[in-house]
Amino acid sequence: MRDNIPAIITADGYVPVTRTLTEEEYKQALLAKLVEEAQELFEGNVDMGERADVEEVLRAFDTAFGYTREEVEAARAEKARLRGGFNQRILLEKIDER
Repeated sequence: MRDNIPAIITADGYVPVTRTLTEEEYKQALLAKLVEEAQELFEGNVDMGERADVEEVLRAFDTAFGYTREEVEAARAEKARLRGGFNQRILLEKIDER
């Protein structure tokens, strides 16, 4: 959960029950949160707030897994160079045998 959520819950008069995750639990929780946020976008909640949530999770993910923004960008650029981007709106429907 976002770092300030327990304080927000407390300010609303409730008592949050929390625990600190191990490093491995944290990584798994980030992966699950990324899927959750992406699912929200997929289900039609496409707004800047949801997009920002995905970005926040990705930044935390990069930190947890030891990736720098430069490394991620270099990997993205190399993959785009080799396989292309997503700008031409191409959908692969199937591959026919020869």
